[in-house]
Amino acid sequence: MDSATSDPRTATVTETRTPLGASADNGLKIVVVGGFGAGKTTMVRSVSEIRPLNTEETMTQAGEAVDDTSGVSGKTATTVAFDFGRISLDAHNVLYLFGAPGQERFWFLWDRLFSGTLGAVVLVDTRRIDDSWYAIDRLEQHGTPFIVACNDFGGATFTPTQIREALDLDPHVPLVNCDARSRESSKIVLITLVEHIQTLYADPARAPRQELV
Repeated sequence: MDSATSDPRTATVTETRTPLGASADNGLKIVVVGGFGAGKTTMVRSVSEIRPLNTEETMTQAGEAVDDTSGVSGKTATTVAFDFGRISLDAHNVLYLFGAPGQERFWFLWDRLFSGTLGAVVLVDTRRIDDSWYAIDRLEQHGTPFIVACNDFGGATFTPTQIREALDLDPHVPLVNCDARSRESSKIVLITLVEHIQTLYADPARAPRQELV
């Protein structure tokens, strides 16, 4: 599902970029996490108002012995550090998006990415739903608010109840469907996350208590 990596070496002078306004003074950090090949890079790329920073590298035969590529056999590149994008919410508030690498060998990077995070999107490929367990577990340990978004890869469909049971989701955690390739669909996911965070902070008993890392 991931498309080609943006490469500054081949960018043209006619490429449209959105400059950051001088009045922007409040940065909000969101992390997109999930299993290997769930579409995290695609989501950051589709919704960012700037050409995103990608740290994708070509997958090799050596990596096949380490990463579980079942179900994503057509994937040719993978994130090895993080993806970065930006969305200006208004004149003062800017949303910074970080896409975390999905392979187990890069999970050590997640704790640092979670530091200072307002909230997270757990992107789920329902063909490989078990790959989402680690992301949910780490977010819960850090006390980071999150929602779950099921990326549409086609194939078998599952009811929200089946997905919630498979992930053992708290009933208060929002669950949405999305197409990470679509800017509008990805925007709806982020709006759902922001609304969820607002609801949590409006109730002191449920307000997040994030772990310091």
